[in-house]
Amino acid sequence: MLRFLSVRHLAVIDHLEIEFGAGLNILTGETGAGKSMLVEALDLLTGGRASADLVRTGEDLAVVQAIFEHPDGREVIVRREVSSQGRSRAFIDDTLATTSALRELGASLVALHGQHEHQALFDPAEHRRLLDRFARLTDDVAAVAEQYRAWRDASAALERTRLDERDKAARIDLASFHLAEIDRVNPVSGEDEQLAAERLLLANADRLTRLSAEAYGALYEGEHAALSSLGIVWRRLGELEALDPRFAPYAEHREETRTRLEDLAFFLRSYATGLEFSPERLQQVEDRLASLERLKKKHGPALEEVLTRRSTLQEELDALQANDARAAKLAETAEAASAAFRKGAMALSMARQRAAGDLSRQLETALSSLAMPKSRVELRVTQTGEIASWSAAGLDHVEFFLSPNPGEDVRPLARIASGGELSRVMLALRTLAGDAEAGETLIFDEVDAGIGGIAADAVGARLQRLGARSQVLCITHLPQIAARADAHFAIAKQVIGGRTVTSLSRLEGQSQELEVGRMIAGVSVSEGVVASARELIASRARGETKTKGESETIRMAKAKGRRGGT
Repeated sequence: MLRFLSVRHLAVIDHLEIEFGAGLNILTGETGAGKSMLVEALDLLTGGRASADLVRTGEDLAVVQAIFEHPDGREVIVRREVSSQGRSRAFIDDTLATTSALRELGASLVALHGQHEHQALFDPAEHRRLLDRFARLTDDVAAVAEQYRAWRDASAALERTRLDERDKAARIDLASFHLAEIDRVNPVSGEDEQLAAERLLLANADRLTRLSAEAYGALYEGEHAALSSLGIVWRRLGELEALDPRFAPYAEHREETRTRLEDLAFFLRSYATGLEFSPERLQQVEDRLASLERLKKKHGPALEEVLTRRSTLQEELDALQANDARAAKLAETAEAASAAFRKGAMALSMARQRAAGDLSRQLETALSSLAMPKSRVELRVTQTGEIASWSAAGLDHVEFFLSPNPGEDVRPLARIASGGELSRVMLALRTLAGDAEAGETLIFDEVDAGIGGIAADAVGARLQRLGARSQVLCITHLPQIAARADAHFAIAKQVIGGRTVTSLSRLEGQSQELEVGRMIAGVSVSEGVVASARELIASRARGETKTKGESETIRMAKAKGRRGGT
């Protein structure tokens, strides 16, 4: 769900911040006020094309930022920056991201329906997903996807045993060479760290001997040895304790202190006499470390990665050297996986074909109420039969075909429908196909293009129904739709200091009534128009739909508004 949107220096927008809520969010305003730029901002956040033309005149940078909330409550912050030179940067949770990563994330968070280059209905894969959701085939699709992965993995394993002999021999030689290179050194986990510590001791043997001998002398055998002087300390401490019991705790630990110091002295003596400097051993350590470093530079960079590389090479070599019996077994596994996938995919295909006719008929009925009364819809489920066309979604190519006018042949939906028609088709499909993806925000722009009257109210009713289970953002010019808003935002522009400034406000109560009244009657909003707007908002809040009589009431309210009557 889209919780917050911030837009700075984008076209006519200088600075806007909006907090959206669940349900149906309506955005209204005069033409050119900047409503569509908010959709453009969301298009940028979902990986849309950036252009220097989007940056507000006189500014260096346009910035769009949004906070999305996942169904589990996790938040993700997405930001897109566009410079006046046309360069752009994308960020996900303040981490630099590619546009493709932004597009992938956006696909799971936002569905834009309008005149946009990634309009969902341009992609036949979306047609298949909508059909599967309509037919409640999500579990079947998941099962087929798992069967597909099993077949693909088995086929890949078999293919590795069927390489061209020359290529196979070359790969065996290369893998054998690298494996032998590692085996000659035969590294052991953690060995480099142990050898580095040993090298440090060997390289500093003289200094270690001298320091330990000096410390031993100062502690035990020197002229002013600490242990000898410590006897005087203990005697004085005993006398102090006799006079003042506060010295008793220190006197209690004198044996322990003496013992610890003696242990240290004996260790220093044995350490100094036991150190042996061996130039030969130091050279051995240096040579071994050099060998390990060469391996890490080529197969690392860490020694653990070298060991992992050795295991990978051995597995690859074993696979390349597989005998005929292993190849035959892999072939059996691949064939069984192929048969299981085909069986599951064919059952899924039959279910899709059965559901396609039902969805087509229901979509025609729905479009009839959305000002597309003579539309004819065909949802075609086809198969090529070629293995190259197999996918995790099965064997089918699913695509909507539409004829919006009587007497015309049906053609691919994306090629003949306008932006407004596509939005209405998607609106109908969204309500027919069930819930949106969890946490997804649905955005409709131009869904009311070319409609009015009862058709407009039907569109509003479907948007309201969709908003009851998903977050919906809709830009509209029609009062019948705006009156159904759970949250109503008005966008306006004015000229200040010679510059156009766009502002946005959330409307409630009287301010919403005035805006709906403006949408009914235009600039001149009389008390009668406001009363009609109030009645319209109240009835739509109850989920009522328009009647022919009510349509006439709105028509008369418009006429009164133009005359300035009450």
